[in-house]
Amino acid sequence: MRVTVLGAGSWGTTVAALMCRRDHEVLLWARNPEVADEVGGQRTNEAYLPGARLPARLRATSDLEQATRHAELLVVGVPTSGFRECLERVAPHLAPWIPVVSLSKGLERGTHLRMTEVIKEVLPGRPAAALTGPNLAREILAGQAAASVIATEDLAVAAALQREVGRGLFRVYTHHDVVGCEIGGALKNVIAIATGMAQGLGVGDNTRAAVMSRGLAELTTLAVAMGGEAQTLAGLAGMGDLVATCMSPQSRNRHVGEQLGLGRPLDEVLGEMRMVAEGVKTASTVVELADQHGLDLPIARTIHDVVNGRIRAADAYRGLSRSVPAGHESQPG
Repeated sequence: MRVTVLGAGSWGTTVAALMCRRDHEVLLWARNPEVADEVGGQRTNEAYLPGARLPARLRATSDLEQATRHAELLVVGVPTSGFRECLERVAPHLAPWIPVVSLSKGLERGTHLRMTEVIKEVLPGRPAAALTGPNLAREILAGQAAASVIATEDLAVAAALQREVGRGLFRVYTHHDVVGCEIGGALKNVIAIATGMAQGLGVGDNTRAAVMSRGLAELTTLAVAMGGEAQTLAGLAGMGDLVATCMSPQSRNRHVGEQLGLGRPLDEVLGEMRMVAEGVKTASTVVELADQHGLDLPIARTIHDVVNGRIRAADAYRGLSRSVPAGHESQPG
């Protein structure tokens, strides 16, 4: 199969490398021609995966039309802020039957759409799926065991994609609950900022565990309100991804939170990063969705206030002593 992966960040490059190992003809598109030349010529991507060696069979290009025309399977790993624009550029060159898989974890600002919904809107008629779960790119590229889910409403399509994506110690499960899987992937980034702040502030492991657990309740509440299934959030796309993103030093969103907890300005932290921390922008979208559905989601609202400069990280953690009594554990708050 001819596979095109759009986006040469750490995860896009890793997925492209994984699919090379299944003997596919894989073409990786990089926005930056220098990155494409490095991947194709030196078999490295030092900006995003320092020290990693990429498969000799992996090809790369900065020509989006060429990359699109190559595809019998299109995998999209660009940041959510540029997701729609990238697909609009792809649309004139993509055959009508090509499956499209999103790697991006977030929500479109303004529309509140999930990435598979953007795919269906911009590229109608193509099967749309999301690959999500606790997927730290460097570990997977190094051959360490990991698991993920491929989510799409048509389980026959999911099973076909599962066979193409899974490889060796990278175990891929199928899932029908696209809403739950995508909301879990988006909101966990916001909770990761909260746990990173706890690390920066040095408030203790008990506090981080409490924030993660209550964050899981917020993931579940929002997903169910939007039509997802509660049990989905107890799996790889919810709890699994939440744990990895909140605890790993490789997590971009956790890093942002930790630096905020240390008292650094957000603009300064983001200015030092090559890759996007999706949770910063997702926080505002989640709060808008919470208002739309009449939900509390206090952790997400607090992170929204922090990243928008309304309160400091230290003030956010003082706010853990809420005046509202704790209710049932299955509810946020």
